[in-house]
Amino acid sequence: MSTDSRRNFVKASAASFMIVAPQAVRGSQANSAMTLGLIGCGNRGMYVSGLFAKNENARVAAYTDIYEDKFAAAAAKYSGARREKDIAALLASDVDAVLIATPAYLHPEHFEKAVAARKHIFLEKPAGVNVAGCHRVLRAARKADPTKRISMDFQQRYGTDYRKVREVIKSGELGAIRQIRAAWMGNGAAIAKGHAASEEKMRNWFFYRELSGDIIIEQDCHNIDVVNWFMDAHPVKVSGYGSQAIRKYGNVFDNLAATFQFADGTVFSYTANQFRTPGYADVSETFVCEKGAVNVSRNGYSIWRKPGAPETAKTPYDITIDNVNQFVDGVRNGKLENAALWGAESTLVAVMALEACVTGKEMTWDKVKMA
Repeated sequence: MSTDSRRNFVKASAASFMIVAPQAVRGSQANSAMTLGLIGCGNRGMYVSGLFAKNENARVAAYTDIYEDKFAAAAAKYSGARREKDIAALLASDVDAVLIATPAYLHPEHFEKAVAARKHIFLEKPAGVNVAGCHRVLRAARKADPTKRISMDFQQRYGTDYRKVREVIKSGELGAIRQIRAAWMGNGAAIAKGHAASEEKMRNWFFYRELSGDIIIEQDCHNIDVVNWFMDAHPVKVSGYGSQAIRKYGNVFDNLAATFQFADGTVFSYTANQFRTPGYADVSETFVCEKGAVNVSRNGYSIWRKPGAPETAKTPYDITIDNVNQFVDGVRNGKLENAALWGAESTLVAVMALEACVTGKEMTWDKVKMA
């Protein structure tokens, strides 16, 4: 890792995690349930808020959206929660925390408003869909109330098995990482139908690059974040290509490939598609080290310490639960973090990669970084 990369990482790490006395955190008393406001009642918002509702120490207290059918779905699921007319009303209410699950291009604006309202924040990834949006999130994060927990839905960082595998890597047992491969080969989002033509882009925001950041930012940033986390650094350059090979809808790629390089020369090869190929999927990260290798995914891990069969383990649940439960515990007991700092950094790497894939030209970190 370069001196600058290490310095930036240490600064971000120091600023992104802290523990304070529970009584110093508004809404974090250990004998009361954390109240949550849901901003965006689409598929992801309803799913993740449902995980919050299953936690005995959390309660969905309010929700807001811009469409009546989404309001109706939330009302049916959370009969005891309040309907708020808009984000301003929800943020002005007494909820302790907010889940921001709006279209990706709105994340910077909504995050900024939630920070100003001094709420604990659980932000869906990515941080933004372009350089300006990511920088906006970084600026807001650096001004955030230090007694509030800010988490992002990069689930792998909170997954028990992911943390175990990272500990193996960091122990030095396998030697240094010398090559990285990662992939998201699997299904994409379903195309929404049955709405007015005037609502097309918002209802199907995932399929429009200016609203989602394309698949490399909206979805594939998960893999990129894992690699950043394991390397304690970000890539410094990338080249790549993408196309619409099967899905002729919207203006986002349905497949792409990119090659990243870190400052120390380590190469990271990445592949993604959304072909909906029956029976086949590969969503994982592989780290080839000097004395062994690991492959890790949301489904479990394999560790090769010697020739022959690897050590394996299966993850029998959705690790989003780990993130949600740690957020609730953190809010109630003063275990704080500012994940927007590293979350925006990982998103900027994805932004860098998208530019390389769109233009067919090498892209560098210097062109996207924030001073």
